[in-house]
Amino acid sequence: MLTAFARAFKTPDLRKKLLFTLGIIVLFRLGSHVPVPGVDYRNVQTCVDQAAESNNSLFGLVNMLSGGALLQITIFALGIMPYITASIILQLLTVVIPRLEALKKEGQAGTAKITQYTRYLTVALAVLQGTGLVATARSGMLFQGCSVGTQIVPDRSIFTTVVMVVTMTAGTAAVMWLGELITDRGIGNGMSILMFISIAAGFLGSLWAIKESGKLAGGWIEFGTVILIGFVMVALVVFVEQAQRRIPVQYAKRMIGRRSYGGTSTYIPLKVNQAGVIPVIFASSLLYIPALIAQFSSGTSSWKTWIEAHLVKGDHPYYIATYFLLIVFFAFFYVAISFNPEDVADNMKKYGGFIPGIRAGRPTAEYLSYVLNRITWPGSLYLGLIALVPTMALAGFGGANQNFPFGGTSILIIVGVGLETVKQIESQLQQRNYEGFLR
Repeated sequence: MLTAFARAFKTPDLRKKLLFTLGIIVLFRLGSHVPVPGVDYRNVQTCVDQAAESNNSLFGLVNMLSGGALLQITIFALGIMPYITASIILQLLTVVIPRLEALKKEGQAGTAKITQYTRYLTVALAVLQGTGLVATARSGMLFQGCSVGTQIVPDRSIFTTVVMVVTMTAGTAAVMWLGELITDRGIGNGMSILMFISIAAGFLGSLWAIKESGKLAGGWIEFGTVILIGFVMVALVVFVEQAQRRIPVQYAKRMIGRRSYGGTSTYIPLKVNQAGVIPVIFASSLLYIPALIAQFSSGTSSWKTWIEAHLVKGDHPYYIATYFLLIVFFAFFYVAISFNPEDVADNMKKYGGFIPGIRAGRPTAEYLSYVLNRITWPGSLYLGLIALVPTMALAGFGGANQNFPFGGTSILIIVGVGLETVKQIESQLQQRNYEGFLR
């Protein structure tokens, strides 16, 4: 990997792309530290410090994906979460709405139209989430138990509220634009790169907090153990993320005039983890809903007490079992809507392709569905284990939770984005420095 980066910096056009990407990353991190107008920054810092000591933030996942900007209430407080949510919603609606499905099949023009819809939905979600964040901050519920939690937004006028919401919405639009700039003129997928940077921004600080809270040899024993477990988890994630089932496909020869076309053999790569990190994000978001409802409800009802006792703490057996089952369910659900065996079988049949030993058409679709279900089982169980094992194994080190640096969501995103970026750099290097068979 380091060799690929070194060779990339020696290539002029790739060096420009890498430096452009680094410049966008610097702008993104600067924006994550600029407070929104109308916020008392000193009170925010006081509450952030108290929340870090208690390590019980309800908005931990969103704060992690925003690089810590959410709880700082900066102009990039919402980060890229509205865009991720909008992309997932459009992907789900593509299966339900025929118009979107037709656009998806139109190629580049249809994809551009769906991207435009995603941008509009991102702005709408940013307005909604920004309003919710401002209302939560004004009520003091953003930092429960903070002594100055109700004084984060001193001016409660409508004008100040509108300015804060508009600023955060504009920040989300700017983040979306920066991500698209990286995709067009930089290296890798822009949104994935910004998500990677957001998570990596708090990585070292969280690791050092474990060392500071450790009790064995000044915390170095805990620190070393966490690093060792982290390397093991990274190796496991790399191994499984690279694993795939290759289904051979043969294309028959076709005579057009005096020329023959086809006759080639290829394969359909079905990844073991076909759904990626989406099931973990879905499960985490769904588990936040009952905790969020309980937090904003008044009184001491029995259902609120039960939720706070069983579905808020990450180390409770009910929470672990529910989290694991939701991940498995969403893994199958997302694979079912993102990969359609019937469409793949129809496209193969249209261009004269077939799987050796399997008849074209419906038998091919049934075979693909059978193989996909078989490999989704280990993929979903792997996602559940990756999301839960670090939490359970590291529970004694600094009060680890699901947003721990080596936890499921963060490690899957970091490793996945890192692998894809390195692959893209290596492919571009190969195009520019191909030495052929004489190497």
